[in-house]
Amino acid sequence: MNNYGMNHQDSIKLVFLLTTTFYFTFMEKMTPSQKSVLTVATLTSFLGPFLISSVNVALPAIEKEFQISAIELSWIIMAFLLSSAIFLLPTGKWADIKGAKTVFKQGTVLFTLFTLLSAVAPGSSILIAVRFLQGIGAAMLMTTGPAILINEFPIKQRGRVLGITVAAVYLGLSVGPFAGGFITHYLGWRSIFWISGIIGILVMIVAFSFLGHDRFKMTETPMDHLGAFLYSLALAGLVIGSSQLKTAYGPWIFIGGTLFMILFLVHQYKSTITIFPLRLFKSNRLFAFSNAAALINYSATFAIIFLLSLFLQKIQHYSPSEAGSILVAQPIVMAALSPLAGRLSDRFEPRWLSTIGMTICAIGLFGFSFLTEDTSVIQIIGILAFIGLGFALFSSPNMNTIMSSVDKSKSGIASGMAATMRVLGQMVSMSTATLLFALFFGNQSIEEVADQIFTKGIRVAFLIFAIICIAGIYFSMNRGKMHHTTPPSN
Repeated sequence: MNNYGMNHQDSIKLVFLLTTTFYFTFMEKMTPSQKSVLTVATLTSFLGPFLISSVNVALPAIEKEFQISAIELSWIIMAFLLSSAIFLLPTGKWADIKGAKTVFKQGTVLFTLFTLLSAVAPGSSILIAVRFLQGIGAAMLMTTGPAILINEFPIKQRGRVLGITVAAVYLGLSVGPFAGGFITHYLGWRSIFWISGIIGILVMIVAFSFLGHDRFKMTETPMDHLGAFLYSLALAGLVIGSSQLKTAYGPWIFIGGTLFMILFLVHQYKSTITIFPLRLFKSNRLFAFSNAAALINYSATFAIIFLLSLFLQKIQHYSPSEAGSILVAQPIVMAALSPLAGRLSDRFEPRWLSTIGMTICAIGLFGFSFLTEDTSVIQIIGILAFIGLGFALFSSPNMNTIMSSVDKSKSGIASGMAATMRVLGQMVSMSTATLLFALFFGNQSIEEVADQIFTKGIRVAFLIFAIICIAGIYFSMNRGKMHHTTPPSN
């Protein structure tokens, strides 16, 4: 299994050692409250990506058990992303009202419960439904984690702590493909959810025992229920409609989603009570362009693991565990370099680091548009590692910019918006892949699609993602300066 020149276990051990060394060295200078906050934020940052990446590798096994089409299979991922996107903005606002730590604790309960229920799903429809509910808990964690960190740490340390949590994300992505492949091969895909549920229980215990209480709340600010409702309908219509464009009702659902999105934006512009900070986007170029860059970057890169997992197993005939071992190259580099990139963004202008990273990602994606059945695994690993370098240089500095561009009273909204851009980008990426599946494969399963047609679809997808990534270079470069300006009031 290691004949393609990569010892995945040693690589993961090295990244784990680097990340934990950086983590514990930095923790020596923290207060007890800061230590507990960073611990739970790091654990939850690891858990979600671990589950996503491990399930990606298990998709062929799930397809085989449930006998479902490629489009329905993609909804096992899309359902989780859709619900996360729908609830990120409302929970970000809710966190500003009730307190980020309170919402965070509630999120650990929901996420763990529905993770365990996913393990016993009797069919694909139930699994998709439970994954949707699981995404609600994930949204509560994603939108509150960075906000808690921002409230606990001074501005000069934000790049470092955000770099640590980003590294935990990539460590989860690193462990996920190998662990998911190994677990699927020897224990079955359901064991992925059982193991993730156990980790979730541990996170829940730590959160309720050591996280403490909120210090920053805005209890006088009401929730925009109408805005949340319109936003939910808009996203659901756009995502479901885009995946069903070849059906008679799909285009109408997509048009309906577009109309609801217009209504939502008009409502947000006119209302004084909002969940989407349109005025902040208009008045704060640094915040707006950094979020746009994040949206574009995730739109271009998220489906990489999904597409390559299927390519490696169908076209190059690797087992799930072997495919996972190859795919680990990208997140390993991300995890190893993200703390360093975060720390550098505390000293140097983040837009330069992020722009270089976005450019590297675009070049790597373009390289994948030339995939063939004969592409060597060494080439695939090399391009994955190259993209991992780009993503590490982009992500931590960009997140530092977003969270430092607003004052603490808006940290929940800023955190929720950053997470929303990430999940919306992931949805765009998966929706693009799903749409191409519908165009190239119809209602066929992955096993039924001819290898030549499957490879052509994968290549077209990567070319589209490369073009998307090129557009992000503009927003990253032209966002403005974060350093050497008046810092936001705290």
